[in-house]
Amino acid sequence: MKAKMFLPLLAALFVSTASMAQFHIGIKGGANITKLEGQSFKDQFSYGYHIGGFATIGLGGKFGIQPEVLFSQYSTSVDSSYKNVYENVFNSDQSKVKLNYLSIPILLNYKLLGNFLTLQAGPQFSVLMNQDKTLLQNGGKAFSDGDFAMVGGVQLKLAALRVSGRYIVGLRNINDIDNQDKWKNQGFQVSLGLAL
Repeated sequence: MKAKMFLPLLAALFVSTASMAQFHIGIKGGANITKLEGQSFKDQFSYGYHIGGFATIGLGGKFGIQPEVLFSQYSTSVDSSYKNVYENVFNSDQSKVKLNYLSIPILLNYKLLGNFLTLQAGPQFSVLMNQDKTLLQNGGKAFSDGDFAMVGGVQLKLAALRVSGRYIVGLRNINDIDNQDKWKNQGFQVSLGLAL
């Protein structure tokens, strides 16, 4: 009974806060410069991409929240000395690995220089997308097959344009093959966005 009364109150508080706060939505895309940390992979950065949308919600003063939904592709190469360890997964013709994620960063924004320069930090939840499954089936395995990372970076605001650079550190072992090696994502993300 208390939950039924609490939910409408929480919704009303959110709506009133959002209506008083600055609120923008937009689209963004850019490059992922990432590597998969682990003995099985080459110790080099590879290129991928990301595309999606964002919202910014001002909380008054210098703070705000920026949730995003991004489709992100990470690429890496298997180290030749470890191909035989994972021969069932990586055959001899397959030395490149592409991981496709639906990523949801939830960032705290702090305006450092007015509206021009913003510091960003927060968690990122990512769902590994399996091409043989629907979006709902992939989402059902978000906590077993997904990745969890911390994000930190800066964003420049030039009128409606948003230019951002981030560093992403994966905190979860994404190796679901065996326990021989820990695999963690890390890398840089450079984006260009447009607030609508």
